[in-house]
Amino acid sequence: MTHASTRPPPGSRVFSGMQPSGEAHLGNYLGALRQWAAMQDDYDCIYCIVDQHAITGRYDAAALPGAVFDLAISFLASGLDPERSIIFVQSDVPEHTELSWLFNSVAPIGDLERMIQFKEKSERMESVPVGLLNYPVLQAADILIYRADVVPVGEDQRQHLELTRDIARKWNARFGKYLPEPQAYIPRAGRIVGLDGRSKMSKSLGNTVGILDEPDEIRRRVRTAVTDPARIRKTDPGRPEVCNVYSLHEHFADEERLDDIAHQCRTAQRGCVQCKGMLAEEIDEAFAPMREVAAHYRAHPEEVRRILDDGAQRAGAIARETMAEVRSRMGLDWKRTARALTEETES
Repeated sequence: MTHASTRPPPGSRVFSGMQPSGEAHLGNYLGALRQWAAMQDDYDCIYCIVDQHAITGRYDAAALPGAVFDLAISFLASGLDPERSIIFVQSDVPEHTELSWLFNSVAPIGDLERMIQFKEKSERMESVPVGLLNYPVLQAADILIYRADVVPVGEDQRQHLELTRDIARKWNARFGKYLPEPQAYIPRAGRIVGLDGRSKMSKSLGNTVGILDEPDEIRRRVRTAVTDPARIRKTDPGRPEVCNVYSLHEHFADEERLDDIAHQCRTAQRGCVQCKGMLAEEIDEAFAPMREVAAHYRAHPEEVRRILDDGAQRAGAIARETMAEVRSRMGLDWKRTARALTEETES
């Protein structure tokens, strides 16, 4: 597996997706969107809003279209460029679900039941939907329908990508080598811990900052951030190496500023409240241009629709090419066979 520190070879086809839960947040940006945007000049990038994954649990059907639209705006505001990447919505390309069904013929149920996320989520359910079990199979189809070489993922998705590689191997062994075994690219950002200092950043847990939040909201949320638990009073020396606020500074501040923050913390010359205020300023400065881009697209929703429609057409062209070959190799192209027999009879 490709390690986080190893960038894929230039020209590789990259695929990644994100579930629509509305506007993206700080964890989405640091863990994914910032890296996705940086890859656009060197790679063949395909980025997807995976709305069909969002229906495997309880969800609000009336709110889902709005969540898709909001995430699309977040994609664009974060620097994803429809001129350099394909940006689209999963459900607009039906080949994803068709390939997922075909992969059910080679995906081992035992492997699916061993997926950590399935076990964790299913334990909390009285009735477990099949979609939750099959989630990684659809994820494999999302990736392999584009014959992607590289998938930027977080550590929590590494097991799912291993299953994707295994499905590709099993399918190739049975029907002939055609599908690649995509490599994981785990960005250096790694797991982004929430403002609570414990859990992964999540909008549902309220331990993050929206990338399109206004400055006052950014400051309000950052004020709740947990710092060094051993630092009770302002006069107590701090430990930047265990402080989650300092770890967030590392994503925004330059080396000189970081050295100053660490020194002032260790020598108790700057309190946690002031340090959190500095972090809020850094986040606001980084996100201000995104708010401007988002405001433009909110005022021109037809542009967002056009970008997503165009992306779906471009993605669909690749997906249809893949499916034509997959159907042929799996014996599902009876019409072609019937035409050949007809032509042979007529001749």
